[in-house]
Amino acid sequence: MDRILYRYIIFIAGLYFLSMGIVLIVSSTLGTTPISSVNYVLSLHTPLTLGIATFLINVILIAGQFWLIRGRGTRKDRMEILLQIPFSFIFSVFIDFNMALMSGVRPSGYAYALALLAAGCLCQAVGVVLELKPNVAIMSAEGFVKYAARRYNRDFGRLKVRFDVTLVTSAVILSLCFSGRIEGVREGSVIAAVATGYVVSFLSRHVMTRAALHRVASLVHLRHK
Repeated sequence: MDRILYRYIIFIAGLYFLSMGIVLIVSSTLGTTPISSVNYVLSLHTPLTLGIATFLINVILIAGQFWLIRGRGTRKDRMEILLQIPFSFIFSVFIDFNMALMSGVRPSGYAYALALLAAGCLCQAVGVVLELKPNVAIMSAEGFVKYAARRYNRDFGRLKVRFDVTLVTSAVILSLCFSGRIEGVREGSVIAAVATGYVVSFLSRHVMTRAALHRVASLVHLRHK
């Protein structure tokens, strides 16, 4: 029971780091990540906060997953999708909390902006690793791609790229409709999309291995005895 609890704690910690990564990248003013691009544009032009917009988009993706598994989904699939709802809510709360925390941060120059972007990429990578290692849940974007790939017999990686491109394209169209200019998509978006994957790979293989996380969990467990 304790082991399962620690796995969920690690996953939630991953959500926090992921949310902080997104907020740091947004704060850099150099763009945002593909997964948060539409949410960010909506937060700029509606009363919705970035966290609330993120939660609403996640709910749409969750509904989309139920549509994708229609007629062939198992009980395990349905439970996996339903579990995304509370975690999406927690993630959205983390985003708004970190947005408030970083509200006074304004990069005074391009070097400062790049530093914020780099910190955001690192935080985001740490979050991704902490999400994946416990293997207890999946977030709605990855879940949507997973079930779409299974439904239409497509490769997950290639479909994920198409999904991200669709999100960025939608964000560009929305921002043009709202303000007549492109918002939230800049060079930082490309840097974050490319760099984060490499950092995730490095951390996962050499730093934040499952063995390392188990050692940390064991130390925490011993201290609470």
